[in-house]
Amino acid sequence: MIRPTKTAVLIARRIVRDITERHLRPGDRIASERAMLDEYQVARGTLREALRYLEMQGVITMRLGPTGGPVVSSPTHRNLASTLTLCAHRTGGRFRDVLDTREILEPVMAARAAVHIDECGLEVLRDTIEQMESARGDVDAFLDQNRRFHETIASSSGNSLFGLLIESLHGITDGTALGVDYPTKHRDHVMRAHARILDGIERSDPYAAAAAMSQHLGEFSTYMWHRYPELMNHVLEWDVEALQ
Repeated sequence: MIRPTKTAVLIARRIVRDITERHLRPGDRIASERAMLDEYQVARGTLREALRYLEMQGVITMRLGPTGGPVVSSPTHRNLASTLTLCAHRTGGRFRDVLDTREILEPVMAARAAVHIDECGLEVLRDTIEQMESARGDVDAFLDQNRRFHETIASSSGNSLFGLLIESLHGITDGTALGVDYPTKHRDHVMRAHARILDGIERSDPYAAAAAMSQHLGEFSTYMWHRYPELMNHVLEWDVEALQ
């Protein structure tokens, strides 16, 4: 039996379509509640349910006050990470599953980046390695550059969804909140791995780039299994605040 789509969801879809067709940008006000009730011809409760749904998805934000109302926003990787984590939480997905996903997907992204990346992207990759070397004593800064390196490769693959997905997976697998330590020796190892990946991409060699990325992520997985086996078997928990 096919269940009918809720009216609030249908209205949410119409609002998204109208935002796109009217070329509204983040920060633009959509319309007053009264105007939206007139336009969509639904009850106030249904409209508010649709708006709450869109706010949860990151499509809009609700401003308070006399000049408030729904304002256009842009969904980010955090919205996707929240949804993925919620699904994983409900299905028993584990930390290791996310690393497995990265091991499968990121070599493909590196291979594609070797073909599609432009000079601007290459400069970003080079800069991340330089910044990581400068931040060897600052774990947070080092991890920020590590994340930037992987996200740049994903976004340079010629597929915009790859960038969004890798940003989301990085948010989920940030183990610092769970007690994961990245000692200096490990950080030096990461920098050497990044240099090998960059070399393959700079030479426009998709096979070398993919092999270097596969080796890098395999070594990281081995490190995690050796140092944090209990975390690898940890069932992911949905924590909206942790993904902000």
